[in-house]
Amino acid sequence: MISIKSKREIEIMREAGAMVAKCHAKIAEAIEVGITTRKLDSIVEDFIVSQGAKPAFKGYHDFPASICASPNEQVVHGIPNDKPLKDGDILSVDIGVEYKGYIGDSAWTYPVGNISNDAKHLLKETEQALWVGLEEIKEGIHLSDVSHAIEKHAIDNNLGIVREMAGHGVGQKLHEEPEILNYGKAGRGPILRAGMTLAIEPMLNLGKDGIKFHNDGWTCTTVDKKLSAHYEHTIVVTENGYEVLTKL
Repeated sequence: MISIKSKREIEIMREAGAMVAKCHAKIAEAIEVGITTRKLDSIVEDFIVSQGAKPAFKGYHDFPASICASPNEQVVHGIPNDKPLKDGDILSVDIGVEYKGYIGDSAWTYPVGNISNDAKHLLKETEQALWVGLEEIKEGIHLSDVSHAIEKHAIDNNLGIVREMAGHGVGQKLHEEPEILNYGKAGRGPILRAGMTLAIEPMLNLGKDGIKFHNDGWTCTTVDKKLSAHYEHTIVVTENGYEVLTKL
């Protein structure tokens, strides 16, 4: 069942979401050629703890870090390490904050130094896919209307779609119902109601759709080793649209 959040719950999620947005602002300021993803992880964890909150990812099914840091062909769930970022890399950073028992969850993909025109296209259109999906949201629509809009945007821009991963409901748990695919026919699935809180997160590839999972149990990469990007916001459905909760 998809839960409907109260005004009090939404306000707490708004606070948690603002913390996530501040974390991303710190990432955007710190990211540069030569920095390590472990250093970025430390910056985020220190800030979250300083706010009286918890990193939602750390310890989740034994995940070892506070952020997921996925460079280049890594799709999601990359584990921070000591390898310096290089000029021309892209880095997807997924951040979750738990505050007063509720979750904020957002991902963004960042350029490192000077990136290729193909990489710029990937980042621009994957972010745009997020907004295109969000534009569909309001009370009374079918959930798959969002999925279909994202898929159409990806196809129109010659980008592969990660079909094994999905967005999700979010609230007291990091992953709640429903599952939110980034593809599918419109007019299907649950009807959205005001007060539902959802994490919409297109993951698109510069090449084909396929991904493969690594032996660490977390990291996954594109099969063709081409770049992948990931953008995500936590939102609440309203009568006439939506509100982004993971913003400043």
